Amino acid sequence: MKLDPFYLIVDSAAWIERLVPLGVKLVQLRIKDRDEATLRTEIRRANGACVVHGCQLIVNDYWRTAIEEGCDFVHLGQEDLAAADLLAIKYAGLKLGLSTHDHLELETAIAAEPDYIALGPIYPTVLKQMKWAPQGLARISAWKHRVAPIPLVAIGGLNPDRLNGVFEAGADSAAVVTDITLNADPEARTREWIEKTKPWR
Repeated sequence: MKLDPFYLIVDSAAWIERLVPLGVKLVQLRIKDRDEATLRTEIRRANGACVVHGCQLIVNDYWRTAIEEGCDFVHLGQEDLAAADLLAIKYAGLKLGLSTHDHLELETAIAAEPDYIALGPIYPTVLKQMKWAPQGLARISAWKHRVAPIPLVAIGGLNPDRLNGVFEAGADSAAVVTDITLNADPEARTREWIEKTKPWR
């Protein structure tokens, strides 16, 4: 399996409808603390926009709703993985991405036979408080050696200037949140990411 090297992560269907038409081919919808009806509506909108524009949608956490809404890819953190029904996910035909931050989580993730593994944070990040120190580029190489041929996603503190190092260290895809969503011109920044990741596409 090959992932697009530009992996956008946003928290609403509105962001997806705004940025995916620019040429984004891989996006995760990561919504927290919303009621079931709102969540379902957001996933439905996001999925519809991604289908129209030929973009792969990955639903974060809510694998049951993703199955019910006809999505085909879900991403789970370690806590969500522990509570998820992996057989139901695989039986429904969903692809699976998993987060990792340390060696124990990596072994847990590999045992689940996912379609990709994410490592983070690579650099300091403003997205959320992390109990893990920045992993650095050497950890990307170590993870890639361990997980290959499973695709490896790097996340945390990434920006266009850091992409060469991330990909040269072994990442297959670079995930971004705040470098785009907190940018003064998210559309221009999205186009820059698309252009900068072109050599690895």
